[in-house]
Amino acid sequence: MRKNSIKNIRINEEVMRELSNIIRGEIKDPRINPMTSVVAVEVAPDLKTAKAYISVLGDEKSQKDTITGLRSAEGFIRRSLAKSVNLRNTPEITFVLDQSIEYGIHMSKMIDEVTRGSKSAEVGDESEDNQETDSTEN
Repeated sequence: MRKNSIKNIRINEEVMRELSNIIRGEIKDPRINPMTSVVAVEVAPDLKTAKAYISVLGDEKSQKDTITGLRSAEGFIRRSLAKSVNLRNTPEITFVLDQSIEYGIHMSKMIDEVTRGSKSAEVGDESEDNQETDSTEN
């Protein structure tokens, strides 16, 4: 099975769906932030390993605690995944912190600040122009 085959893509999606259900509903570890989401899962073609990209909305300490909690619950997660997804081999999961959502939010805020700054500069230019015409008329 090739890495980008239709079968592999379907397995990735199914593992991602079940992994997010397990993290959201079955794990009771207090270190895991409730605002944790599974962004993507890449299962190897031999079904032995999988990388799960995890996004955590929160500060840096919360992100580290969540990854630590997930790594400690790895056996439970794998066993639950084996029960819910019928695969020849249940992959060994490696959790990777994905900060693309946080990066996107940061960039969006920066763009908003720049657009607000340009709008206020345009309004300032218009008021200066009005003041100049008022002074030349007098």
